[in-house]
Amino acid sequence: MAKIKFIQPDGTEQTIDAENGLTVMEAAKLNDVPGIEAECGGACACATCHVYVDEAWVDKTGTRKSMEEDMLDFAFNVRDESRLCCQVTVSDALDGLVLRVPEKQF
Repeated sequence: MAKIKFIQPDGTEQTIDAENGLTVMEAAKLNDVPGIEAECGGACACATCHVYVDEAWVDKTGTRKSMEEDMLDFAFNVRDESRLCCQVTVSDALDGLVLRVPEKQF
């Protein structure tokens, strides 16, 4: 299990407990994290679970695959640290992960 902190655009923070094996998006939805829409349900087909990974965690969340890169073309204000959280799997190695939710998803 990992604790994951989501920071909203207004600075509000929410730390959730995420079960290993779930995607970060699934854990966010289970914990009602605002701003994580996940309209496609995790199929990497909508870019509505876009987050910014804190700099200290970029390497630990892995690299974006081509499908994720393609979907991020539809996201608002994409940065180097942008990820679709449906493509990041929770593990003990992500305990303490810090993510920022963008102002808008699309």
